[in-house]
Amino acid sequence: MGCKGHIKVALTSNSLTTVDADFVTTKQILFYDVSGDGVQFLDAMQFDGVRPEGQRGPGGGTGCSNLEPMDGASAVVMDAKISSLRGCGLLVTLRLSDFAAVRIHNGRTFPVKMEQQRDVTYVLKQLQHLLNTNPPLWLRKKLMPAAVVAPAEEAVA
Repeated sequence: MGCKGHIKVALTSNSLTTVDADFVTTKQILFYDVSGDGVQFLDAMQFDGVRPEGQRGPGGGTGCSNLEPMDGASAVVMDAKISSLRGCGLLVTLRLSDFAAVRIHNGRTFPVKMEQQRDVTYVLKQLQHLLNTNPPLWLRKKLMPAAVVAPAEEAVA
């Protein structure tokens, strides 16, 4: 039993072909629209991961801090990555800290951590397979309805 609808998916990648990066340090986030019928590339956002000038940790360096539990990423970069997920139902990443996972989930995106690196096309095909068979409840909740095309109005002569 397949489901009608589609989902916007974000994947973290440094290579653009593999889910090979954790969310905090990824250089790119790839966006796809996935349905049971097909996959469409939407966009790729790039992040340099550099802190803006003058922003350093409380010790003056780039070391870790208990005040910033984001695995060394600056708050500015982390906020930009999280806001880029707006409208996505699913994030697929290699690693994800608990702090980042909570922030992502609070933004209504379901985070999924991969155990190992996988090819982007493999991940998208697996998601398509889930959509075409019996999607789990968490996935069904994230599906957007399929676009309903209204019949064209007949011209009145």
